[in-house]
Amino acid sequence: MNPSADPSEVDTASWRGQDLRLVPAAATAWLGTLSGLLGGWWITMLCGAAAVVLAIAAGVRARRTASRWVAGLGALAVLGVLTAGPVALRIRAAEHDDLRAAAARGSDATMRVVVTERPRPVRGAGYADRQTGTRLVVIAATVDAAVVSERKVDSAGRILLLAPAEGWTDLLPGQQVTASGRLAPAEGAELTVAVLSVRGPPSALGPAPWWQRAAESLRTGLRALCTVLPEEQAGLVPGLVVGDTSTLSPRVEREFTDSGMSHLMAVSGGNVAIVCGSILLLLRVLRVGPRTSAAAAAAGLAGFVVLAGPAPSVLRAGVMGAVGLLALALGRRGSALPALAFAVAGLVVTDPAMAADFGFALSVLATAGLVLLAPRWAEWLVGRGVPSGYAEGLAIPLAAFVMTAPVIAGMAGSVSLVSVVTNLLAAPVVAPATVFGVLATVVGPWWPSAGRLLVQLTEPEASWLITVARHGARTPGAVVDWPDGWWGGLLATGLLVVLLVAIRLRHARILLAIALASGLLVFVPVRVLAPAWPPASWSAVACDVGQGDAVVLATAEPGRAILVDTGPEPGPVDECLSRLGVDRVPLIVLSHLHADHIGGLESVFEGRSVGAVAVGPGRAPAWAWRQVADETARRGIPLLELGIGQRLDWSGLSLDVLGPRYVTRRSVLEQDGTVINNGSVVLRAGTPAGRLLLTGDVELAAQADLMAEGADLRSEILKVPHHGSRYTAPDFLNAVAPRVALVSVGAGNTYGHPNKSTLDNLTAAGAAIGRTDTDGDTAVVADARGLALMRRGEPRGPPRS
Repeated sequence: MNPSADPSEVDTASWRGQDLRLVPAAATAWLGTLSGLLGGWWITMLCGAAAVVLAIAAGVRARRTASRWVAGLGALAVLGVLTAGPVALRIRAAEHDDLRAAAARGSDATMRVVVTERPRPVRGAGYADRQTGTRLVVIAATVDAAVVSERKVDSAGRILLLAPAEGWTDLLPGQQVTASGRLAPAEGAELTVAVLSVRGPPSALGPAPWWQRAAESLRTGLRALCTVLPEEQAGLVPGLVVGDTSTLSPRVEREFTDSGMSHLMAVSGGNVAIVCGSILLLLRVLRVGPRTSAAAAAAGLAGFVVLAGPAPSVLRAGVMGAVGLLALALGRRGSALPALAFAVAGLVVTDPAMAADFGFALSVLATAGLVLLAPRWAEWLVGRGVPSGYAEGLAIPLAAFVMTAPVIAGMAGSVSLVSVVTNLLAAPVVAPATVFGVLATVVGPWWPSAGRLLVQLTEPEASWLITVARHGARTPGAVVDWPDGWWGGLLATGLLVVLLVAIRLRHARILLAIALASGLLVFVPVRVLAPAWPPASWSAVACDVGQGDAVVLATAEPGRAILVDTGPEPGPVDECLSRLGVDRVPLIVLSHLHADHIGGLESVFEGRSVGAVAVGPGRAPAWAWRQVADETARRGIPLLELGIGQRLDWSGLSLDVLGPRYVTRRSVLEQDGTVINNGSVVLRAGTPAGRLLLTGDVELAAQADLMAEGADLRSEILKVPHHGSRYTAPDFLNAVAPRVALVSVGAGNTYGHPNKSTLDNLTAAGAAIGRTDTDGDTAVVADARGLALMRRGEPRGPPRS
């Protein structure tokens, strides 16, 4: 290849030398099945029939010219028949399943089902006395028998169980179980006929296959071995190795998503390539022949697929790996694209629901990018003087990004601009971490000390990945909002096509380079050197932490601020403080011990000096008090109790403790949510912008006590009690008479916060309202024109269930 070749020639040449004969057959199976899932089974039948007719007509002409496409046309005809027949009939059976009608009515049902995948945890942020963590699991299953409203229903369809975590988390694929609950319609283009919201524990449990029990024992052993690592690394390593994210920190999970690295925690072709590649490399060193090497790698692949579990991504990777190993055993070279096409066709015919799976699309497109684009781009970079290893390291994530960006943009409604860089930085450590983790999983049960040593060898790699993800997620503009759905994906595709066409034209490349340089000259100074956030002279900021509270109070010293409450989970409050440039926190005040006020405490300590943590007299709920006490004791930070009348002063800021004046003699175990809310610490802060009343979650009784005791409540700024709930008395708002009201509330919450009557009463009192669910981080500033609200304008999405 000419080293000075135009990059446009590289794009065109990447198709040369590839065997494309199976591509039309794979496309027919995939697109025909997807069309049927979206529009009806008859569309799939028509697509398959059309493919058969086209293949026969083209085949007749190809025979006359001895075309090399005859074999491909034969494959097209076979796939057309399978698509029009078995695939279309399976979609029709799912469309007409009796459980669909029962689900539409919301009927009660009792079912005997067979579990097909490991339960997937559904994490929820903490709220009130509920801890952050997994409360529900989603379980994919097939129906053996069903009784709906005391009537037996014939069904062999797929179903999703939405079940309590307790009692259901440990189920394994292949187990039979009886579940009872209420049916609901399934969403999305798939073969699932209904969702069963399960009530109660599982019953009549059947045994799991021995290989699934063995695999679960190995996964459990890996989690146990990882306890020698720090908490975040201990949760990440099982995810990297076998896709087990059950102990993964929600903060790390969010950072990996924002930085475009979440694919590392889903078992995919990358894991298969590492495992099989390691086996093949070892056998090559031992001078073992290709067929024996392929057989040994196939055995390792089968074991790894069982270990990781029968999730769709694992099956996709396993099929692709098996086809590649077959090509190796047969001595075929350059067979990656036919192997991909064969895997796509085989998977879609075997499981038509794959055609509508976003993960399937991402896997196929990423692999196609690695086959078609990455090698040629790497050659072009080498021709430009880039060392071979670095060229491949640049070309691989870039090719994967280009191919998958449209799907990700349409699916997530956002684009990660740092994913290429973060994946480039992550790539060198993924393989050793995976190899050490797999070895630890296999060796650990027989030789625990060796297993622990191997796990400890993964700590540097896991720490590096967490560091890369954390800094990537914090990069200004790391995630850019994008239209979601089909239109968003098509828009992203069009933009990429325009860019690739522009690269082909010399003058267009020059204009593109000028535009990029001009954008950087504008973007970098505005967004990084002189960012719009935080606003100058901010006095207080209500952080957008979802459905919870976190208010930052500035002192006169830059980088030094007081924090009142920490939100429902680690991460968001840390990000808010980082955006504000706060690295010293003399005092953290926890207004009360509900989860949505203390859940983010641990992340505040990271990279900051903290002087003390202060609480009120409340000690309920008991688990929350233990959590706060243990966390502060572990870090050697004083834990203080605030009392009414106490005053705290810093340069440019003062705090007066006004409450709680609501007193209860109930024991900790007897205190319900209302009692705990009414025990919130109430503070009046003196700031350059005026007085700010911080009310925690006080409800009607505590508000009445504050007014009855004659506390001076008048304040220019009010942190509205309890996320703007309806339990806010108009008399209390009138007593405060705020000019600005801050409502800390999560987007899309299910609690009805903020209540319309409360907002109307605030408006009637003459207050300007800032809401974190619509405005993102919201700052109070005092300028020459007086008191003002400044909104960051990037609110967090709805709380993840």
